[in-house]
Amino acid sequence: MIIRLKKNISDVEVQKIVSFFTDKGLQIKDASSDNVKVFGIIGDTSAIMENDVYAFDGVESLTRIQVPFKKASKLMNPKPTVIDVCGVKIGGGSFVVMAGPCSVESREQIISVAKSVKASGAQILRGGAYKPRTSPYAFQGLELEGLDLLLEAKKETGLPIITEIQSEDLIPRFVKDVDIIQVGARNMQNFHLLKALGKIDKPILLKRGLSATIEEWLMAAEYILAGGNNKVILCERGIRTFEKYTRNTLDLSAVLAVRELSHLPVIVDPSHSSGKWSMVPDLSKASLAVGADGLIIEVHNNPECALCDGAQSLKPEKFDQLMTDLKKIAPIVGKKIA
Repeated sequence: MIIRLKKNISDVEVQKIVSFFTDKGLQIKDASSDNVKVFGIIGDTSAIMENDVYAFDGVESLTRIQVPFKKASKLMNPKPTVIDVCGVKIGGGSFVVMAGPCSVESREQIISVAKSVKASGAQILRGGAYKPRTSPYAFQGLELEGLDLLLEAKKETGLPIITEIQSEDLIPRFVKDVDIIQVGARNMQNFHLLKALGKIDKPILLKRGLSATIEEWLMAAEYILAGGNNKVILCERGIRTFEKYTRNTLDLSAVLAVRELSHLPVIVDPSHSSGKWSMVPDLSKASLAVGADGLIIEVHNNPECALCDGAQSLKPEKFDQLMTDLKKIAPIVGKKIA
């Protein structure tokens, strides 16, 4: 529910309205600007009668929000959310590229790739320390050793790091050392993890689940937002369809849908969505063209020997050419690559 107040409303009247809602266990979000005073009411407002609200002299209008994702809704927060990650702005017209290997394999590998992607223009280093895999026999990542190596690469290059978290017990270490905590597609509806991440002050990149609807994806974001953490970045990484030629099916319409429904920034993962390195450049350009706020791309210095997802990883020289192309396209579509 959105309440618009009259311009000349007194502080006393404002407090009466606030108390009316808070006494019923509802939350108030102040979404006011210089020109208008607006309150967003968070919670189950179905029992609130419009006549009761209009009984307050200072209320100008009332609008009910029909979507279940209140905090993620653009109706509640019409201005695009911009998230600052160590000086890198995500959202609000910028286009951010996160790049690096699917998994951290060795010190030499991660530092080599980190230096390479930075030289090409990537602003954030990605790398998997923990790797959730379909098969229990597949490489599961170097875990904490991998995180230590990511920190070395950050020290060498100055790039902020993003890596995926697997469970709640890792949160203290991730809060300490990771700049963006990634929630993978398999964990998108791990609600206990999402609730715990809602209690911290750290950017969260939330990947869309393998078969999740857009509403389910935004409701997962709502769990984090409801906990008090407003730093949520959405990531479209392809969904499971009947098509088997590609690893997943990239849903670029989801980028447009999120922009219509939500204020949260949304980026695209062209690597996992296609599973084929040859498709990554054109899918990346298409993502920029439809208005995504960035990309997360897999880059490996020796993909033929990669321990994880080599088939979808760009070699450094291919990534460098892609960055050159993206920088040419960005101004045409009103985006800026730092």
